[in-house]
Amino acid sequence: MLKSKTFLKKTRAGGVMKIVREHYLRDDIGCGAPGCAACDGAHEGPVLEPQPLDPASSLCPRPHYLLPDTNVLLHQILSVWRPGTWASVASSLRLPGSLETYVEQEQGENANDRNDRAIRVAAKWYNEHLKKMSAENHLQVIFITNDKKNKEKAIEEGIPAFTCEEYVKSLTANPELIDRLACLSEEGNEIESGRIIFSEHLPLSKLQQGIKSGTYVQGTFRASRENYLEATVWVHGDTEEDKEIILQGLKNLNRAVHEDIVAVELLPKNQWVAPSSVVLHDEGQNEDDVEKEEERERILKTAANEKMLKPTGRVVGIIKRNWRPYCGMLSKSDIKESRRHLFTPADRRIPRIRIETRQASALEGRRIIVAIDGWPRNSRYPNGHFVKNLGDVGDKETETEVLLLEHDVPHQPFSQAVLSFLPKMPWSITEKDMKDREDLRHLCVCSVDPPGCTDIDDALHCRDLGNGNLEVGVHIADVSHFIRPGNALDQESARRGTTVYLCEKRIDMVPELLSSNLCSLRCNVDRLAFSCIWEMNHNAEILKVRFTKSAINSKASLTYAEAQMRIDSAAMNDDITTSLRGLNKLAKILKKRRIEKGALTLSSPEVRFHMDSETHDPIDLQTKELRETNSMVEEFMLLANISVAKKIHEEFSEHALLRKHPAPPPSNYEILVKAAKSKNLEIKTDTAKSLADSLDQADSPTFPYLNTLLRILATRCMMQAVYFCSGMDNDFHHYGLASPIYTHFTSPIRRYADIIVHRLLAVAIGADCTYPELTDKHKLADLCKNLNFRHKMAQYAQRASVAFHTQLFFKSKGIVSEEAYILFVRKNAIVVLIPKYGLEGTVFFEEKDKPKPRLIYDDEIPSLKIEDTVFHIFDKVKVKIMLDSSNLQHQKIRMSLVEPEIPGVSISADTPNMDIDEPERKKKKREK
Repeated sequence: MLKSKTFLKKTRAGGVMKIVREHYLRDDIGCGAPGCAACDGAHEGPVLEPQPLDPASSLCPRPHYLLPDTNVLLHQILSVWRPGTWASVASSLRLPGSLETYVEQEQGENANDRNDRAIRVAAKWYNEHLKKMSAENHLQVIFITNDKKNKEKAIEEGIPAFTCEEYVKSLTANPELIDRLACLSEEGNEIESGRIIFSEHLPLSKLQQGIKSGTYVQGTFRASRENYLEATVWVHGDTEEDKEIILQGLKNLNRAVHEDIVAVELLPKNQWVAPSSVVLHDEGQNEDDVEKEEERERILKTAANEKMLKPTGRVVGIIKRNWRPYCGMLSKSDIKESRRHLFTPADRRIPRIRIETRQASALEGRRIIVAIDGWPRNSRYPNGHFVKNLGDVGDKETETEVLLLEHDVPHQPFSQAVLSFLPKMPWSITEKDMKDREDLRHLCVCSVDPPGCTDIDDALHCRDLGNGNLEVGVHIADVSHFIRPGNALDQESARRGTTVYLCEKRIDMVPELLSSNLCSLRCNVDRLAFSCIWEMNHNAEILKVRFTKSAINSKASLTYAEAQMRIDSAAMNDDITTSLRGLNKLAKILKKRRIEKGALTLSSPEVRFHMDSETHDPIDLQTKELRETNSMVEEFMLLANISVAKKIHEEFSEHALLRKHPAPPPSNYEILVKAAKSKNLEIKTDTAKSLADSLDQADSPTFPYLNTLLRILATRCMMQAVYFCSGMDNDFHHYGLASPIYTHFTSPIRRYADIIVHRLLAVAIGADCTYPELTDKHKLADLCKNLNFRHKMAQYAQRASVAFHTQLFFKSKGIVSEEAYILFVRKNAIVVLIPKYGLEGTVFFEEKDKPKPRLIYDDEIPSLKIEDTVFHIFDKVKVKIMLDSSNLQHQKIRMSLVEPEIPGVSISADTPNMDIDEPERKKKKREK
C-alpha cells in the first residue's frame, strides 16, 4: 500500500516547489515470534529469540519479550546485559513500516512524542497479535521506558509498562543485575551533602560562542599519571608553541576526565603556575575530604621563576565526554552494610568512581569493570555502575585481560566472517600466482630473527654478480596477496592495526594460518614475497634498485646468535655464511654513513623474561643482548623502507602512506642539557647531527655507563613517530633516522600500514590494480589516525605486560638490593634505573606516618638535597627492591634507599619492609 504526503516549500530564488513524500506500507511482515501460525512463512531477516525471557519476575510471571524505548537503549548501552535480552528490538523497530503499526505525525506533535507513540502502537499490536497463539504459548510484550508520561500513556492504553529499574528489581532469579543499571540522572544520585564543590559547566551554546570569540579555547584534557591534581589541555589547531595549557587544583579541573574534549578559560598571567614536581596520588578514603584536597593543592604551589610559568587555565565546560568502561578494583567502604563504595581504576589518570552495589564482599579483591554515569557538582567523585567481574587480582589471565581492555587492544577471536576469506588448505603456489611474479627460489635467502619467532616477515640475500658488484635483496612476506581490499579479513586487520606482543602471548593482527604459516618466510618451503633488490658496489653505494613480486624458498631460519656464530666462525664458508658476511660488511658501512648524516643511536633498557616451562612464571629477568646481526638486519630493513618510500611517493605524490618523526621542540631537551651539565658535559641540540655528535663525545673514563644513561634520557625527549598521508602534510622528515622520507614496508604480517604500502608499490610497478580508497587521501588520513592510536596503545600494553611480569618475578625472588642510577629528581622523590634488570622505579622520601626529612629541591641544576646529602641526575645509588602489595589495585615494585646512608631516610639492605603484608593485616583485623 502506498501513502503519500504533499507539501510546498519556498526556494532561495523565491519560487515555490512541490514536494511529495511517499511511504510504502506492507501487510506481509511477520511478527518474528517462532511458532506463530498467523505469520507462518512471513518472517524476513532475524526473528525473535526462540526462548522468551525467563519468567522469574515478580511483575511479569508469564513468558515475555521486552520492547525498550530508544532512550532506555541509549542510556543502558554500556551495561553488560546478556545478548538475548534485547533480541526483539531489531524486529520491533522495523514494524513501523508495516500497515498495522505505521503512525503519522499529528499536528502539533513533536518528533519525540511521535516516536514514543509509534513504539506504544507496536507494543499494543504485538500483545493483540500474540493472543492468537495457543494458550500455552501465549506471550506478552512488556514495554520498558524511563519516561514518566510515556509509561502513564502506555498503561492507559492497556500496555504492560515498567521503568527499567522496576523491571530489573523484579527479577528474583538475578538480583545482582540492579547493580548494572546506569544512574538515571546526576541529580538523583548526588550525595546527601548539599555543599557545592565545583562550578557549573556552561551550556554548549555558550561554549561554542566563547570559543568563536576567543574567550575560551577548546582542547583535549590529559590527566597526569604522577599528580592527580594536575592536568594539561592540548589546544586544537593552535600553534606548536602555545599548544599546552596547565590546569592545577580540583576546582580548576572541574570534573573533566582524561581524554574529554573541554573548553578552558585562560587565567590572568599573575595566576599562571609552573608544572609541579610533586608526585601525588589520590590515596583518599571513602569520604569527600575537600579540606585535605585544599591542603594538598598548597603543596603544588612552588616558587618558580618567570620562565618556568606556563599558560594556566580552568575548565568551564565539557564539549564531548570520552568516557569508556574502566577496569579496576572496589575500595570497600569501612561503614558496615554500606551499599555505596569507591571504585579505583587501574589507570591512575582516571578519578575514583562512586558506585552502589550489594555485592561488595564478593567483588573485593577482584578486577571489575565500571562505567561512569555522571558527575554531580557536590560530589568529589563521579557516579557510576558495576558492569562486569573479570576475575581475581594477580591472576595472570585476569591481569592480561585488564591490560588489553585498558589499552583498547582488539583481542577477541577472529569471527567466522573473517576466517571465511582465508585460503583453503592444503595451499601451494599456482601458475596463476606466478603471473607478474619473479621466481627467486634458486637464491640463497635466509631469515634472522629473535628465538621462537614464528611470524617471519623478512629474509635477505647477498651474492656476487661477477661484474665487481653485489646484489642484495630484502624479501618481505606478500601478505597483500592473501588480504584483498575491502573484505572482512581486510577490515579486521585495518581495525587491529598491529600485532601486540606481550610477555607470554601475541595478539595477532591477522589469523594464525597467515601469520605463522602461509605468510611466514619459514625455511625450506615455497613462499610468496615482495622483493626489494639493489645492485651495490663494495662501498655499499646503490647503483640500481628494482622492486618485484616474487616466489622464494628460504634456505635457513636463524636466530641472531646463530647468524653471529656463522659470521664469526672461520670453519664455516657455505653459501648462507658467505651471504651473511657480505650483508654484515655492507651493513656496517651503511650504519656509519647514516650516523655521519645525523641519525641518532638512542637507547632504552629492554628486558627478556625466562619462563618456567610448567607454571609460565618468570624465573629470570635480564636485559636483552644486542649483537652485530641485530644491527645488520636493521640496516637493510631501514634501507628497504627508504627505497620504497621514494618509489611510492614518486608514483603517488598525494596518496603515499609515509612515516615521519618530528623534531622535538627545544624545551624538550632542557632536562637532558641540565643533566649533562651537572656532569660537566655539553649537549648541543640545535640539529639531530649536533645532538648525535654530542652524545658520541659524552664519555667519562671513570663512569662508562654515563653515555648509555644520556642516550636513555635523550630517548625520553623525543616526539612520537607517526604515519601520515603525503597529500595532507608538507613535513616528511624523519628526525631520528636523519632521512628526508621514510615508510614501513618490511613487516606486513604485524603492521597494517605495511599492507597499504605493499598495495601502493604493487600498483606502482604494475603488479596489481588500484581501488578507490587507495587514492582517497582523506580516507588514508583517517586510516593513519587509527594506525597511530593502535601503535601507541600496543606499546603501552607491552610495557604494562613487562611491568606485571616484573612484579611476578620479584614476588618469587623476594627482597633484593641492587646498584641504580638516578634518571630524574623530583620534589619529593628520585626516579632510578637499575641496569641489571632494565627496571625503572621511584624512591619516595615522604611517607605517611613517618617523620618527614628536610628536602630542598633545585629545578635549575636539577638536584634534591635530603638532610645533608645532595642527589643529582646520573648519581649512583643502591636501592632495595621488593613487591609492594599494600595496595592490591596498584601493586608495584617498591624501592627504598640503601646507599648513600642518610640517618632516618636510608635503610639497611637486609631490613624487611613491614608494609608489603598490609592486605593480610587488614584481613586479619576485619576477621577479629
